[in-house]
Amino acid sequence: MDAVERLTTIEELRRLMARYVRYADHQRWQDLANLFTPDGTFTPLKPDGSVWLRMEGKDAIAATVGASGGPGVTLVHHLFSDEIDVGSATEAHGVWAMEDIVSRPDDAPTSEDIPFRSMHGFGHYHARFVKAGGSWRIAELRQTRVRLDFTY
Repeated sequence: MDAVERLTTIEELRRLMARYVRYADHQRWQDLANLFTPDGTFTPLKPDGSVWLRMEGKDAIAATVGASGGPGVTLVHHLFSDEIDVGSATEAHGVWAMEDIVSRPDDAPTSEDIPFRSMHGFGHYHARFVKAGGSWRIAELRQTRVRLDFTY
């Protein structure tokens, strides 16, 4: 892979992750899930490193991530400095610094997984990407946290 191909891949992966956060902010859960491979995984972690949730497959990702949204819920995601390593023409890894804010109305339902009214988080997305059929997809996404602030 030459330098132009490598830089093109890096830009394609930056745009893929930009779509991920835009789809999240606009609560386009099926579009977000379609950025993953059919057997893709998403695992958000707590600041202590323990697993908060684990989602496997597009349907589970759309349903579970979508549970954090709904009428009156405002989602804001920011991506910052990225580190992208292209292993080959069909495999790459990346890390993005991130911040997210979730604001839920007072009457929004809560659950064991989403017991809060608002959340402000900081951390990193760690992604493994694969290219199949000419398109890059997220095969594995892990979200680590350095800080989470909640209101209940």
